[in-house]
Formats: sequence, C-alpha cells, structure tokens
Amino acid sequence: MVGSALASWLVSHTLKKRFAEYSQIPIRYTGAQIAQTMLRESGINDVQVISTPGKLTDHYDPRTKTVNLSESVYAMNNVAAAAVAAHECGHAVQHAKAYTWLTLRSKMVPAVQFASTAMNGLLIAMLVASAFLQTPLFLYVWVGLFAITTLFSVVTLPVEFDASKRALVWLENSGVSSSMEHEKAKNALFWAAMTYVVAAISSLAMLIYYASMLLGRRD
Repeated sequence: MVGSALASWLVSHTLKKRFAEYSQIPIRYTGAQIAQTMLRESGINDVQVISTPGKLTDHYDPRTKTVNLSESVYAMNNVAAAAVAAHECGHAVQHAKAYTWLTLRSKMVPAVQFASTAMNGLLIAMLVASAFLQTPLFLYVWVGLFAITTLFSVVTLPVEFDASKRALVWLENSGVSSSMEHEKAKNALFWAAMTYVVAAISSLAMLIYYASMLLGRRD
C-alpha cells in the first residue's frame, strides 16, 4: 500500500508536469474545435461539446451525450488541450460503436454507487459493533463491496486505453498535429492513463489486504 501511494504521487506529479509543459506548445485549434471536428468526422452528430467549470473535470457523459471539457481545455489551443479533447471524444466514439468494455462499465455504475455509499455506512456500523460483537460478518460484507469497486477500477483500464488509442489515431490521420506534437500528445495521454493503472493496482492491493484479514480471522 505504501508502494501504491508512492506510485500514485509519482504519476500525479509527472502528469501535472507534462501537461504544464505541453500546455505551452500552441497548435491551430482549440480543444472545443478539436472535439467538434473529431465527432463530425467520426459520423457522430448527436453529441454536444460543452465547457464545464473546474480543472481536470473533462469527461464524456453517455446519459446526456455531451463531451464536457474543462475551461482550460475548451478554449485553449495547445497540445495538452488537443490530447484531452480527443481522448474524451474517444469515449463518445466507443459509445456510438457500443464498445464492450464501456458498455460493461456503464452497467456497473449503479452497483458501484451503491457499494460506495454502503461502505461509508458500514464503516460506522463496524466501529460501533466492534465494541459489542466479535464477528467477521461486517468484514465479509466490506470485502464484497470493496471487490465491486475494485472490479470497476480494473474494467476502467481498457476503456481509458482504448479511448486514448482512438484519439491518437484520429490526431495523426487528421493532420492536426505534427509528428513532434503527436509524440507529446501520446506522452500526455500515457501519463493520464497511468493514473487509472495506479488506482486499479492500489484498489487491488487494498482488496488483498482485507481478504487476508478475513483469512487470518478464519484460521
């Protein structure tokens, strides 16, 4: 878990450093223009590109069919903005093509929301019950709920990597960026994807830890 925490810090630090660097490299189009063009050329005409407040708030919402770009991405014309905008449109393309992993992740959302909420309540119940009961029941339930969130983290990995792959292919074929700019966009998306890898590994490490606690109690 300590190793996961250090890896998370390293990836986050590198990601911020790369995006700050690539935000200084201008290109011809803003993030919004990149997104609109990629959607149009991908034959997607029912998805809107909108600006959303905050930083690193970029996401694609399949419920409303909107590509939500943070203010620093929506209006800026640099390599970092182009990479993020194209990546989020990659999710829109996945949705349009019914990409298997995205469909699975979307179906898991209600279960993950329930698990996350239930774990907060269960934690309080475990603290209260520990003073009166000596039973592993709560821990069994906790591990089961945590397994759901861990599975969601793992399923997220192919979704994110595929979206980046679609983004990079389009950026290269469209001629939006030069070969040097394309490599920088590729590097930016690589470090962004690494945040999901670290999150999945950390979650898996925690799940193993809780499971080992159960096995220890049973022995």
